[in-house]
Amino acid sequence: MKRYLSLALLLLAGPASVGAAELPKPLVEGMVLPESVVLGPNGKVYVSIIGGEKDGDGSIAIIEGGKAVTYVSGLDDPKGIAIYQKWMYVADKTKVVRIDMTAKEPKAEVFVDTAKFPIAPKFLNDVAVDPESGTVFVSDSGDLKGAGGAVFRITPPPMPKGKLPQPPKGELKIDLLVDAKKLPGLHTPNGLAMDGQSHILLADFGSGILYRVKLIDGTSEKLADGMEGADGLTWDHYGRLFISSWKTGKLFVIARPGDKPILVAEGFKSAADTCLDATGKFILVPDMKGGTLTAIPAQVPGAPVDDSPLPLKTEVAFGDLKWAGWSAETTTGKPNPLRPIVLTHAGDGSNRVFVAIQQGTIHVFANDQKATETKVFLDIQDRVKYNDNTNEEGLLGVAFHPKFKEKGEVFVFYTPKKENKVNVVSRFRMSKTDPTKLDPASEEQIIRFENKLFWNHDGGTICFGPDGFLYVIHGDGGQGGDPQANGQNLGVLYGKILRLDIDKKDEGKNYAVPKDNPFVGKKGVLPEIWAYGIRNIWRMSFDKKTNKLWAGEVGQNLYEEINIIEKGGNYGWSVRESLHPFGPKGVGASKDMIDPIWEYHHDIGKSITGGGVYRGKALPELEGHYLYADYVSSKIWALKYDETAKRVTANRPIKDPAKPILSFGEDEQGEVYFLTVSAAGKGIYRFAK
Repeated sequence: MKRYLSLALLLLAGPASVGAAELPKPLVEGMVLPESVVLGPNGKVYVSIIGGEKDGDGSIAIIEGGKAVTYVSGLDDPKGIAIYQKWMYVADKTKVVRIDMTAKEPKAEVFVDTAKFPIAPKFLNDVAVDPESGTVFVSDSGDLKGAGGAVFRITPPPMPKGKLPQPPKGELKIDLLVDAKKLPGLHTPNGLAMDGQSHILLADFGSGILYRVKLIDGTSEKLADGMEGADGLTWDHYGRLFISSWKTGKLFVIARPGDKPILVAEGFKSAADTCLDATGKFILVPDMKGGTLTAIPAQVPGAPVDDSPLPLKTEVAFGDLKWAGWSAETTTGKPNPLRPIVLTHAGDGSNRVFVAIQQGTIHVFANDQKATETKVFLDIQDRVKYNDNTNEEGLLGVAFHPKFKEKGEVFVFYTPKKENKVNVVSRFRMSKTDPTKLDPASEEQIIRFENKLFWNHDGGTICFGPDGFLYVIHGDGGQGGDPQANGQNLGVLYGKILRLDIDKKDEGKNYAVPKDNPFVGKKGVLPEIWAYGIRNIWRMSFDKKTNKLWAGEVGQNLYEEINIIEKGGNYGWSVRESLHPFGPKGVGASKDMIDPIWEYHHDIGKSITGGGVYRGKALPELEGHYLYADYVSSKIWALKYDETAKRVTANRPIKDPAKPILSFGEDEQGEVYFLTVSAAGKGIYRFAK
């Protein structure tokens, strides 16, 4: 019987009881002891089949037309399976075999035989592979009575610099990561799953405990318990961890780090090693004794997330615009794509639209779909650095003073052409001789970001909050992995959101520090800081109704995230990447750090473009939804967050234009647009029914 759990039962210790419902009809039936399931790079589903009691009667099956068809035969006791590049790795009794999935006639070859393990394995069970390095991890369940259990690591040889990662060849390093000496109380190691790049999760079949193990030293921490017979571990695309129990025939989910396991389904005879299906919407559960494969919705009972597509389309906006001074070709005949990076308005009642181009201009035009030309509002190309091979530099941010109609001030974040690895935020004022544009000569630098070691991770969003102060984001200073540890260093400006009073000036500064900033008066801490632990937020904005500050944070290895920024908040980088520990110094969830409200895995996108919460009138179905996109996959979503329940209730895709999305913006009426690189100058899009 399948049962669902009320969210209220989270308050109870351990997994809670549920109300009854039937399990869905299996996708496949009639298999002989199916143990592990994996999704192949071709979208096909593969299942390990233990078979009978003799060596050699095990196999790997491929699911075709609702049936299990033999893919590779002649295995002894195949259990855990995992795929990296073209290779399928299989835990086969006391050895690990691999299968070349590109071969015309795939067959199993011994990858690591029994004699190569530092301790002779007794019952190899699950397999996991680090998707970054190709390192293979395999659990040994020992004598199945609590003795001899271990986890081994199989490390491929290092590759020469400049070459792409390849499947392991030649000399392998095989070491013991965990055993009962390193982890007292370890009973029967079973399920494995990577948790970031430097930690792995381990499900203990005998004790029902879920552990996180640090790869650098094998130390561990307990994450959850109460799951007797814990077997398979599967992450979905949004940071939810599903755990199967072979012994009790149940499937659990941990919705967020630190949460208790919630019962998702029960009624299996022996729920074994699971995986996520090709749609990302279902957990595939092999039932070993039942001989079946069943799809269970990848949802948290009592807390569903609506992922149905929104009935909207995207279309070119202001399609007749001619951009003043811009040509599709340079003077030397090279392509010169338009790179609109910011779309905003002046808030002065004029209803004009302002668009900044990354190379160093700001254009203005009437908010009329029939508009035919722009006028240059500011031209600072003479001082803005931009190159396609360092395209995180340039003119990156624009913010109009909240009292622009009175003060005539606009603030710009850009990379200076004549300096190396520097960014500045400057104030520009309206021209005294031409009331239609800003005066380039009026520039007053407000704050400088100097001494960067790398060109990337500039951030660059600037925006005024409802309090009238200017919020500025700068990334961690570049490269990968935050090599200077700037994210957690409160003595530097990098990896921070700053809050500045630009209407006043403290001594020696062209701005003042608001007295209620969270770190004012704290020794060794820069008082400008509003929030920290940031890698490279690419676009943040305030919700006009709730005044909440939303941010899309670009990830490092595996995850993109959405944060709601709070005063003094630590957002984890670089000891956490989204909901996961990061690096050798990585840590788990902590009351001292704020985890994102949402994450998505690099399987569906690799660089978030943050947007804003829709408060316009043209598209009521978007009301209160946070619009965001992914620059690499070009996907667009509308996310809904319930402030009371503190959870996401919807993440609905919108049909995208199949183009990388640089930025979102809105006009004075609150209607939303997004920006793309365009060779033809048609780089502004909008949503429509």
